[in-house]
Amino acid sequence: MSATSFDPRTGAVVATVADTSADELRTVLATAATAAPRLAATSPAERRPWLHAVADALELHRDELARLADRETALGLARLTGEVDRAAAQLRFYADVAAEGSYVEVTVDEPTATTPGLVRVNRPLGPVAVFGASNFPFAFSVLGNDTAMALAAGCPVVAKAHPAHAGLSMRQAEIAREALAAAGAPRGAFSVVSGHQVGVELVRAPEITAVGFTGSQAGGLALWRIANERESVIPVYAEMGTVNPVVVTRAGAADIDTVAKGFVASFTLGSGQFCTKPGLLLAPAGSGAAAAVAAALHAAGPEPVMLTEAIARGVVAGVEQMRAAGAELVAEVAAGGAAFAAPAAVLTASPDALVPGSRVLEETFGAVVLVVEYADDAELAAVVRRLQPSLAASVFTGGADDPDAAAALALLGDQVGRVAVDEWPTGVAFTWAQQHGGPWPATSVPSATSVGAAGLGRFVRPVAFQSVPDGWLPPEARSDNPWQLPRRVNGTRS
Repeated sequence: MSATSFDPRTGAVVATVADTSADELRTVLATAATAAPRLAATSPAERRPWLHAVADALELHRDELARLADRETALGLARLTGEVDRAAAQLRFYADVAAEGSYVEVTVDEPTATTPGLVRVNRPLGPVAVFGASNFPFAFSVLGNDTAMALAAGCPVVAKAHPAHAGLSMRQAEIAREALAAAGAPRGAFSVVSGHQVGVELVRAPEITAVGFTGSQAGGLALWRIANERESVIPVYAEMGTVNPVVVTRAGAADIDTVAKGFVASFTLGSGQFCTKPGLLLAPAGSGAAAAVAAALHAAGPEPVMLTEAIARGVVAGVEQMRAAGAELVAEVAAGGAAFAAPAAVLTASPDALVPGSRVLEETFGAVVLVVEYADDAELAAVVRRLQPSLAASVFTGGADDPDAAAALALLGDQVGRVAVDEWPTGVAFTWAQQHGGPWPATSVPSATSVGAAGLGRFVRPVAFQSVPDGWLPPEARSDNPWQLPRRVNGTRS
C-alpha cells in the first residue's frame, strides 16, 4: 500500500510514498518512547535551540519546499513561500513560549501547622501523534502548530504524512530530523509515518499519549472514537471546523456592497479551503445582501482549484445538496479547466430553512456560501442558536455607536472560540492570547486551542508532589529552581 499525491492543475502523479510497515511503526514508537523521558528531563530553555534549528532549516530550503508544495497543492508559490516562513516563525514562537516557562505553572504551597507542603507542576505527557491538514502543507502539517507545541512542551512527536502532500511531508521530515540531530535533540524526538491504516494503529498504540488533529469533522471524530475505545483512553485535540457565521447589523448593512466585496475576498481565499472561511452571512431583511454578494463574486471571477479530486467533487455535490434542502442558487462561477477545479457559488435561504440536521447548515469545503436575511433581533438570535458551534465569527457594524453591535457580539460569543468585529475571521495569528478552537463539534476539547501560546497546555498534565524531599523532586519543582521558571508561592507570583 502507498499514498500518492497529485498535481491539482493537471491530475498528474507527483509522489508515491510507501505505507509504513508494521515493523517500522513498532520501531518508531519504541524510539519515541525511549526519547520521552530524555525530553521531559531537558529544560525548556535547552529545548529552545532544537526548534530554532528546525525553523532555520525550513527557511534554508524555502524555495525547494514551496515548489514541491505547489506541485502537490496548486496553492501558488507566493502563498506557499509565505507559509514556509510562517511555519518557521511558529516553531520559534512556541520554543520561546516554552522557555518563558509559564506553561509549567509551578505552584508552591509551603507547609503550615495544618496543611502539608505541595508543589504542583505540569509535566510532559509523552509521545504525541500529529495528523496535519491538507489545506496548510506547512503551518498545520508535519511541522505545524501541533508538532511545534508538543516538542516545545517536551513530548516526542510521531506525525502522519498527509496523502495530499505525501512527498512534501517526507521531505520536511528529512530536513527536520537532520536539524534536530545536529542541534543535539535525542533520537526519536520526531518521526513521520505514512498510510491510512498506519494512522489508525498510531492512535491505538499504547506508547501514544495524546493526538493532535486538524481536518474534517468525519476524520476528527473517527480518531476521537478510536482513542476512546482504547484500554487506556487518551485525549484527542481535534480541530474540525464547521460553518463560521458573519452577522451584519442594521447599521452595518448601510454599506452592504463593501461588506459583500470583503466577504467574497475572504470566502474565496485558498479556494475556500480554510477552516476559518466565513460560510454564512446573516444580514437584515431588505439589505439586498444576497444580490450584493452575487455581484461581488462575478466581479471577482475566482477559479477555485481544490487540493484533491475528492474535495472538488464534494463542492459540486454540496451545492446540489444545499439546493435540495431548500437553498436557492443566486450566483455561480463555473469551474475552470484545472483537473481538480470546482465552482464558486452563493446560495440563499429563508431563516425557516435553517433547522438542525438540514444540509443547509453543514459546511461545504470550498468557495460556497449561504446568505440569509433576518427580520429582527429575535429571528437573528433564533438562527444563530440553531447553528453548530464554530471556530470563529465576525460582526460587521456601523461603528462605535452601533446600538446592535454589543448584542450581536454576545450572541456569537456563546457559539464560537473567537469573534472579530469589522474584520474577517480568515487569518489566525499565533500569539499569546489566540484561541483557535470552539465548542463541540468545532473542536473535540472546547477549552483547548490549536494555535497560540495556550496550546502547549494540551501536551502536559498537572502533578502535585506532597511532602516530597526537595532532592527527590523533578527539576521544575525544586526549591532552587534550576530551570529558572516563574512560580507562584503561597499565592504570590515570583
